[in-house]
Parts: sequence; C-alpha cells; structure tokens
Amino acid sequence: MEPNGNVLKEAVMINLMSNNMKPLKNVSIALLLVFFNTFCAQVAIEKETVDGNSTVLDFNNIPTNTKGIILPAIQGLPTGSPANGTFVFDRSDDKVKVYENNAWKALSDTGNGSAVINNSADETGNGVVIGSQAGSADGVLVLEAPDKAMILPKISSPHLNVKSPYPGMICYDTASKTFAVFDGTVWNYWK
Repeated sequence: MEPNGNVLKEAVMINLMSNNMKPLKNVSIALLLVFFNTFCAQVAIEKETVDGNSTVLDFNNIPTNTKGIILPAIQGLPTGSPANGTFVFDRSDDKVKVYENNAWKALSDTGNGSAVINNSADETGNGVVIGSQAGSADGVLVLEAPDKAMILPKISSPHLNVKSPYPGMICYDTASKTFAVFDGTVWNYWK
C-alpha cells in the first residue's frame, strides 16, 4: 500500500517544523539562563540551597561550623574612592576596617598580622561580581544587588570554638548575637 500524498506532506511539514524549532528552543533556554543569572543570582557555599529569596551569598551554617570569611589583608588603605561597605584587614596597623560614609572606620583594636601570608602575585582583571552582571566597585569579590544581602557564616562563641583563627576573619556569633572580627590577637564584637 502506498502512502497517501497528503499524509506524506504532513509528515514532511511536521519534521521541518520540529527541526526549525530546535534552534528557537535552544535560544529560549539560553535566554532563560541569562535572565535567571542576571536577576536571581544567588550563591550557596557548602550547601545545596540558599536560605530565602533575599540572600545573595549564603554559607553552610550548621551548629558545629568554625569557618568564617577571611578579609583581604592589605598594607595601608586602598587609594581612590572605595565603595561604602568595603572590608579589609589593614596590615599597617593590624586592624580590621570598613569603609563607611566615605571614611575608614576601625572595627578592631590593634591586633597581630604576623600570621598573614602576603600575596605577591600581580592582580589582573576584575574580581567576581555576584548579584549583578557588572559591579560598580573594585574588589576581589563584589556583592551587588538592590534587594539581596549576604548571610555571614554563623559560629557559636568563635573565641572558644575557632581553634586557629586567621587575622581578618569575620563571622556572626550566634551565642552573643553579634558581628565578630578577629584582629590576629583577640575577637572584637559589634552589636
């Protein structure tokens, strides 16, 4: 039995349409990924999901966590106009500092930066930006989102539980409910 001419034409048309739709489908998937990464950029570290929709960077905050964020250790303060909210460990006076309201503010007493290992590599390119396609601030890691925040690593009593803290380490102390910074000698706490 020979195939009906109309059936054959319909089969050819369906095949042509499905072949023509593949590029459109691939373009649609690519556009969705770009949209998702641009407007919904969220990063979870050492965990599967981010807690909440308003988080740009989240850490595995299990009760036994003893890991914090190590700030960049620099000799002297950055020149130019750093972005408000920039954190550093200043090796010139061994203090953790934040750039706030267009001025540097010490978050710790004078500590001890002798354990800091200098990075002598040349800095090339821009840093990593999370939360936006391009950051407006210079930095190794820039978190820039109009409606998202970073959740600090949570540690209960870091002065007791972090056995070998590194100068410039920051975290949230769940026991005292404070922002904690290590200056190389002692922990400093901020409410």
